[in-house]
Amino acid sequence: PSLLFCLDVTVDVPGHGKVVVDIGYGGAFYAFLSAERLGLDVCSSKTQDLVDAASAVTEAVKRQFKLHHPDNEELAFLYGTILTDGKDAFSDEPTTNICVFADAQVDRSPTGSGVTARIALQYHKGLIQLNQTRTFRSSSTGSLFTGKAEAKCGDYNAVVVEVSGEAFYTGTATFVFEEEDPLKYGFSLK
Repeated sequence: PSLLFCLDVTVDVPGHGKVVVDIGYGGAFYAFLSAERLGLDVCSSKTQDLVDAASAVTEAVKRQFKLHHPDNEELAFLYGTILTDGKDAFSDEPTTNICVFADAQVDRSPTGSGVTARIALQYHKGLIQLNQTRTFRSSSTGSLFTGKAEAKCGDYNAVVVEVSGEAFYTGTATFVFEEEDPLKYGFSLK
């Protein structure tokens, strides 16, 4: 189930002041807001500026707001922030967003769990109805996903969302280790 967690949460974001975000869940929790609220344009601002602003929002929400998942508290953490073009009302035209998640990473797609959460928010706000398909565009690559709320679900205002799009392999890697290797149990690359 994908759900609205809360609407219109005010957070104090360093460098941006007080901003209002919505928080939704679609396999992960995300904060959502129009890039315009941060003085940016999701389609034309520099990617690094969008990443910096979204990361600042993520950190501010994490510090100032406690999340709760209705079924599993291990999922009650903010994965990232999705900046949008603000075009949430249903339209045949794509709406554009950028998903900044984890350690300031940018998703190459509109993001499956992000589209799922965004559909749940739009449904809850009455901006999209069940079985209306919406197209989402990634501002970083232009790739497209579609999403639609298929059914209301559970005791809370949740929906089951179908997301579709294309994905492509970008490479593979094989790691091997020798018994004497002091790093054989792993390491982190950044």
